[in-house]
Amino acid sequence: MNWQSVEILLVEDNPGDIRLAKEALKESKISNNLHCVVDGMAALAYLQKEGEYSKAVKPDLIILDLNLPKVSGHEVLEKIKTTPGLRRIPVVILTSSDAEEDIIRSYDRYANCYIRKPIGIECFISVVNNIENFWFQLVRLPPK
Repeated sequence: MNWQSVEILLVEDNPGDIRLAKEALKESKISNNLHCVVDGMAALAYLQKEGEYSKAVKPDLIILDLNLPKVSGHEVLEKIKTTPGLRRIPVVILTSSDAEEDIIRSYDRYANCYIRKPIGIECFISVVNNIENFWFQLVRLPPK
């Protein structure tokens, strides 16, 4: 699918991981707009266009951490996948958890994939680039 510019919502509370994702996506071959929120409550407000996010753009892809303040990533995922206007948005779980329970729970809530955050700057940047390449160059997504 040819994209003019893709909208990516990163739901992440770690400033270092946000910085690395921004760096990786800045160097991307695909034109993108990265929107970041730092907790689950803000993610839900963004997706429902509430409050300060009233003019938020619907993302083409959501990269979601599970370990979030206020509202957990599992709760955010469940809300996304049970809301008709949001459920088709691919959700990539990118988290430090390697717990089998988290993996099963994420797929039970219809996560599109589960990736454990790599250790090391180069590996993290590579993972973010691979996520973007897979979802916007290889996979065919439903029209906006």
